[in-house]
Order: sequence, then C-alpha cells, then structure tokens
Amino acid sequence: MLSLKHSFRMAVSSISSSKLRSALTTLGIVIGVAAVIANVSLGASFNQFFTEEIGSVGNNFIIVEGKTSNLFHDDEMEIIKNTPGIMGVSPLSQEVAQVKYISTTRQITVQGVSEDYEEVGNIQMESGTFIDDKDKYMAVIGHDVAYDKFDRKISDKNTIELTFTRADGETITKQFKVKGIVDSPETTFVQSGIEPDDRIFIPIATMNEIMAEDYYWGFFAAASSLESIDEVTDELDKRLARDLGVPFRDLDNEDAKPYSLVNQGEILEEVDQLSAALGSLLTSVALISLIVGSIGIMNIMLVTVTERTGEIGIMKSLGYKNYEVLSLFMVESMVVGLLGGVLGIILGVLGAYLADNAMGLPYVFPVDMILIGMLVSLVVGLLAGLYPANKAARMNPVDALRHE
Repeated sequence: MLSLKHSFRMAVSSISSSKLRSALTTLGIVIGVAAVIANVSLGASFNQFFTEEIGSVGNNFIIVEGKTSNLFHDDEMEIIKNTPGIMGVSPLSQEVAQVKYISTTRQITVQGVSEDYEEVGNIQMESGTFIDDKDKYMAVIGHDVAYDKFDRKISDKNTIELTFTRADGETITKQFKVKGIVDSPETTFVQSGIEPDDRIFIPIATMNEIMAEDYYWGFFAAASSLESIDEVTDELDKRLARDLGVPFRDLDNEDAKPYSLVNQGEILEEVDQLSAALGSLLTSVALISLIVGSIGIMNIMLVTVTERTGEIGIMKSLGYKNYEVLSLFMVESMVVGLLGGVLGIILGVLGAYLADNAMGLPYVFPVDMILIGMLVSLVVGLLAGLYPANKAARMNPVDALRHE
C-alpha cells in the first residue's frame, strides 16, 4: 500500500531532481497567485483609503446644495434642524475672494459657516479656536492657506485682508483677524467644496452682510448614525420638497427639484462599487496567469509520465494498483502547485505592502486570502495533474516495461 507520506517524499524527490524545470513550471502559478493576492489587497487598501478620506470631511454628513441662488433661507435651515435624526446643521455660503497677507495676494475660496460646522464638518484645529456665531470679522484658515499659499506663514492672531466682489460689481474689502488654523486632515478627497485645507472660514452672517445677501448657498448637516443616514436623507428630502413646492410625484426626479442632496453613505457605496469593479477586473487579468500556470504544470507532468514510463511499469509489475499510481502523480502535481502558491503568497503580500507604501495607502491584507491562495494553488495542481496522472495509472505494465 502506497502511503500519502511516501507519495509526498517521491514527489519532492522528483521535483528536486529537475530544479530548473520545476521552477519554470511553478512560475505561472507564482505570478498568478501573487497577482490575485496583491490585487485583492490593493483593492481593500483603496477602499479603506477612500473611506477614511470621506470620513475626514464630516461625520455622517448630508450636503444640501441649491441649484439656483436665493433658494435657501432661515426657514429651510429650521426645517433641516428639526428633521428627526439630524444632529447638527450649518448653513453654507461660498465666494472666491482676493486675500492679501503682507505684500502677497492670492485668490482663495472663502466659506461662510456657522459655529456648528466645526462638529458636522469634523474640523480639527491645529491652533486657536473655530469661529463663533458671535464673531464678526474673524477668520479660520486652512492648513495650506496658513503655510503654503503666501510668501510668509500665517499664524493665529495675524490679520489678513479679504476683498469680495458683489453681484453688482462693487468690491468690498475688510480686515479679518485669524482666530485659528485648521489641522490638515491629510485627505485629497474633494466633494462639493468641503476640503478644508485650502479654504478660509468666516461667520456666515458676516459673509451675507458683505455680499448684501440674505440667502444661503446650501447646508452641511450631520445624521445621528451612518446606518440611518439614508432614512434621514429621505425624510429631509420630503420636507424640503414640501416647503419649496415640489410635487410629491417629482420627489424621485432629480431634474425637477431646485436642490440636490448627497450623503456620506451614497458616496461610500459608489466607492465600494468602484473598488469592487476595479478589483474584479484586475483579478480577472491575474487569473489568466493561473490558467497559463496550470497548462505549464500539465505539460511538465505529461513529460514526467513519459520519462518515468519504465518506472511505472516496474511499479505495476510489483503489484501497485492503478489508484496508487494515480495518487503518486497527483500528489506530485499538487506539490508543484502548492509550492507555487506559497511563493506566490509571499510575493503577493510583499508586492502589496510595497505598492501601498509607494502610493501612501493604508496597508490592508485580508488574512483569508492566504487560505484562498493555498486552496487555489492546490486546485490548480490537482486539475492540471489529473489527465497526466490518469494516463500513467492506465498504462499497461508490459507496454511500459517494453518502452523502457
């Protein structure tokens, strides 16, 4: 009776006797497994990266944006504030202003917000404090504005000059004292102008006074949880539609509404879909290497069967059963696949780690991919060796010995 242990030893001996050929045979499996593991890991890293990016600009945020001016006022803000599930809301207004510090002038986006924006916008302060609703000519500046936009760095308590242009063409210049500097969230995500690094925040009442306006560009709200954000958004949509005269039948028609709504959950869902599609595409390409690798194993096993025809004849003449000969070559084929899988896993883990570091992504490696990689390599070896092993097992011992 040929034991599995003995079969394994014979398989290792056969592989060791032709090191170069065995190495070339496993190369396709190594590349295929490594590519699949690296791609899955990179997909998970990208997904976590964008999730962290999106989360850095707000806590369970809902953005309400008007498609026309003079649409949102205090009444709409009260509607949003009183919607069940809304934990906070800040009105928004936005203008591009000429900003002067000492002798340097730059064009920078200035946002009018309320004090609640610090919480709903997930604002973290590097120095100073965020604006208060009682403030007037006070400003909070983004990290890039403070350190990169001007010839000299701006610190809190410095004074900057902001020049706005009204709709009628009149320019208004005001001096603002820097109350604080926003800590960089280290995010490159930009959605509807909520990236804080390169912006200046001033009280929205001051913004409206300067621009001679009494309406808001939109609102930045926060739901109580990410799990309930879609339900809260739907309720908010219904209330705003009713307030602004949008017929109920047009509630699902985005073109019929004078405003748009987007929430964190929807963006995360889009990111998940994009990551899944990209991961599937890359993994499909990587699977081609596995197919090529399986063909390589099949070819080398056919060669091995031919080379060892005499040995097979001797084994059969000594009483070895067909299934024992079959298992001998199947084990050898699976060992080749497993060896390629182990090397592929190591290469894939290392490749994903280096790629994540090079791109500044968080390193995420699904541990279950190790088991999947081992299983895939074993299955590939099994399927690739099935035909050659069966061919060896069905040999007639007399013909096999005569071949020798």
